[in-house]
Parts: sequence; structure tokens; C-alpha cells
Amino acid sequence: MKTAAKLDPIDLKILDAIQRDGRIAKLALADRVGLSPTPCWMRLRKLERAGIVSGYHGAIAMRTIAPVATVLMEVTLASHRQADFDRFERVIRDIPEIVACWSVGGGVDCVLKVMARDIDTYQHLVDALLEREIGIDRYFTYIVIKTVKEERVFPVADLLPVVG
Repeated sequence: MKTAAKLDPIDLKILDAIQRDGRIAKLALADRVGLSPTPCWMRLRKLERAGIVSGYHGAIAMRTIAPVATVLMEVTLASHRQADFDRFERVIRDIPEIVACWSVGGGVDCVLKVMARDIDTYQHLVDALLEREIGIDRYFTYIVIKTVKEERVFPVADLLPVVG
């Protein structure tokens, strides 16, 4: 298992700031974390090179653009050989409506997050997956009625191991 990166309080402030505003100006970031611009920029570049900052993304409120059905789908595969998981995952990666897929422990093998135009479109997607014979034994559908909470800012400092 990969060991956790060593982050100090300034690094944590930088990570918090860029999660909240990925377009923050260099001077504003430096001011927010209490550094001069050059050392702040060097720290940010170091976090990027280490893969800790993996990109900058705009958050889109899809429902303001068009109606969308968000569906969570539990999938159980018929067989559990590595080749079966690989085949399933390869197909899932290429379907744009499947915006997330997690391999999980417990009663199912994977949980998918699907965004479709409507429920009928979602069902056509499922039918197409079943016809492709990628190993799906069972699936369960959960239609998202309302998003109560969906954080895009991770509590980095709270997730780090306690030192001391």
C-alpha cells in the first residue's frame, strides 16, 4: 500500500483553497495561505507533480441545462475471475453516461452512477449492457429523487492519520 504524503498545515490550506476555487489567482492563493507568491506557487507545483492535485474542474449544475435522471446501479457479476472483472470494467469505462463506477465489498460487486436523459434512456442503456454479455448476473436500480448532500471538497486534514 502506498504511504500517505507528508503534508504540513500550509499544504493543507493550499489544498482546501484550490478545492473551493480552482480558478483562484496565484496572488490570492498566496494571501489566503499566508505565503509570498513564489513559495506558494512552488508548493502548488510540488503537490501537482506528486499527483496530489490531479486536475482542475468546473462543477456543472446539470439540471440547470436540461432535465437529467441520476441513477445508482448495483451490479453483481455472474463469475468472479479477474478476467470477468476486467471485461466488465473495460466496457463500463467507454460508456459516457456511466459517470462513476466503484468496485465494492459486500453483497454486490460494483456500484455505478449513471446520468441519463430520462429513465427510459437509462433502461435502454441497461438493456444494451445485458445484450453485450459482459457478465452481469443481477442489477438493482436506485433513482435519485433529490440530492441532499454531494461534497466536492474533501476534508483532507480530517482524513489524514493522526501523528503523535
